[in-house]
Formats: sequence, C-alpha cells, structure tokens
Amino acid sequence: MNKAIFLDRDGVLNKDTGYPHKIEDFILSDGVVSGLKKLKDFKFFIISNQSGIGRGYYTEEDFHNFNNHLLDILNKNNIKIERTYFCPHHPNEVCDCRKPNTKFIKEATKEFNIDLTNSWVIGDHPHDVEMGINAGCKAIYLLTGHGKKHFDELKKENIKPNFTAENFLQAAEFIIHNKTNN
Repeated sequence: MNKAIFLDRDGVLNKDTGYPHKIEDFILSDGVVSGLKKLKDFKFFIISNQSGIGRGYYTEEDFHNFNNHLLDILNKNNIKIERTYFCPHHPNEVCDCRKPNTKFIKEATKEFNIDLTNSWVIGDHPHDVEMGINAGCKAIYLLTGHGKKHFDELKKENIKPNFTAENFLQAAEFIIHNKTNN
C-alpha cells in the first residue's frame, strides 16, 4: 500500500492572496519544494475547496490554468502531484465534495491503493484537519495562509491536529520524524 500526503493548495502550497486564480498573482509558499522533496516516499494529492468558482469570482478554466502553473513548477523540481481534486461549489450549496467531507480521499485511496493510517493531511483551515481525522489520516495544521486567523476555531470545535506547524518545511520535518511505517 502507498502512503499519501493530501495537501490543501491555497495558503499551503501557494500564498493565499484572496481567491488566487491569476497566474500573475502566483507565489509559491516558502519551503514547499524542499519540504515535498523530503517527503519523497509519499504520493502527493491536492484537495482544495474552490468556492471562488461557485461565488462567480473566477471560472473552472481559471482554476485549471492557475493549478497547472503550480504543477509545472513542482514538475520542474521533480515533484509529482498524482491528482488534484477540487470542490467548485459555494459553501451554501449541499455537496459531498466540500471539505471536511472525505469524498476525494476515498477516491484517491481506491484508485491509488492508499494506506490511510500512514498518510497525512496538511492544511491551513480547521476543515482540512477535520477531513483528515474523518478519513483516518494524521493531520497537520499550518499557521500559514489562513492558519493563524482560524487557529482558535480548532479549540472551539474540538478539532485536534497531530501537530501545528509554523510553515511547510516544519510540517514535512515533523512527518519524517514521526513516520510509523517506512
């Protein structure tokens, strides 16, 4: 079975400038390339809520163009994202794909033979951590992106990440030092 890292995108892999969707506004987050290279024993997936599509701020094509730009940068650094999953719905819409729902983790698990007990979710929103817990993964809460803004919600909603990291590289190092199965 494969181990996976399920990554939120905005605020984790790239700077969250407020519904980022324009390539000219793309900024890779610090430590992402070096952190992902340290995690080379894992398969990588992006799972992202993209309510900007449902709100009419940008189109699915804009999302794909921006996301492909990110994937190109990672590919040039010999980092492969197996698949990107995204929820395009407005938060008020009822759907089964919006985090903290585990639909996309289940799909990846089935298609890529993922061992969830040795897999991780990394995100900057409480719903990222909650998705990981709901799926049976370990979860890291990042204080980048919206992490500091939503930190108090973790306690208020009794959501307990395995670790809270200042940045992506610190999250990667924590995972490397806390692997349960090589």
